[in-house]
Amino acid sequence: MYDIIIVGAGPAGLTAAIYACRAEKKTLVLEAKTFGGQIINTPDIANYPVAPNISGFDFAMTLYNQAKDLGAEIKIEKVTEFKDGPVKTVVTPKNTYEAKTVILATGAENRKLGIADEDKLIGKGISYCATCDGNFFRKKIVAVAGGGNTAVEDAIYLADLAETVYLIHRRDTFRADAAMVSKLKEKPNVKFVLNATVTKLISDARLTAIEVTDKQTGEVQTLPVNGLFVAVGQVPENENFRALVTLDAGGYIVAGENCHTNLPGIFAAGDNRVKEVRQLVTAAADGAVAATEAIKYLNM
Repeated sequence: MYDIIIVGAGPAGLTAAIYACRAEKKTLVLEAKTFGGQIINTPDIANYPVAPNISGFDFAMTLYNQAKDLGAEIKIEKVTEFKDGPVKTVVTPKNTYEAKTVILATGAENRKLGIADEDKLIGKGISYCATCDGNFFRKKIVAVAGGGNTAVEDAIYLADLAETVYLIHRRDTFRADAAMVSKLKEKPNVKFVLNATVTKLISDARLTAIEVTDKQTGEVQTLPVNGLFVAVGQVPENENFRALVTLDAGGYIVAGENCHTNLPGIFAAGDNRVKEVRQLVTAAADGAVAATEAIKYLNM
């Protein structure tokens, strides 16, 4: 019997484990893939307080070791089933575990373009976070793929850093707020490439150009770029919990700033919950809050 089971070993889950272990709660962390979450693929973190220019791998390793040294059990096992009750039951292909509380910190995956070499070029020109990596592209040429609020916000942000920003969108109208689109159109160094999709990545160790295909004419043009920011949405890792916790239309767990879900003793932390800002620092903050709330629940 565990006091707290944490599902997910990204920054939110591992931070929750640190807080839980410091409160001397018996803690198990279950991770489907590898500890660290998405940040492990980031070559250089520049926006985390007090730890500038640390690699994502080093950040994740340090966080993992900190949780482990404090007494957290961390296992690579995918949670396939989850049952609520006075005692929570968490099932993996290998084992069945019981706990008094559960923190769901499964995160979200960036939706990818699905074209050749995309994974190979992550951190070598391909990014999914403009505020994380935009600073590395000062005075360079970049492109943003997408047409929602995130894509337009990214393009606005990058326009103040880069020499040129191409915004590539598969339609000629935007899902983003009209006011934001108007603000983007005021940026003199932003060029719109509409009714088009990115169909090929060109690289020489790093991304050097992209091919963009017009969806109406089939015309292909090559755009020399140093970076491509993909902003076509995220996919939260909440499918196995759909029958229990309340999700919004996008599949994110409905949980406020206190990280409480609709079920007593079950909390959500990190990118898998409904929130405005999904950054490394907010994931860590969620982990701290969720663990603190779980500890309060246990001590009632």
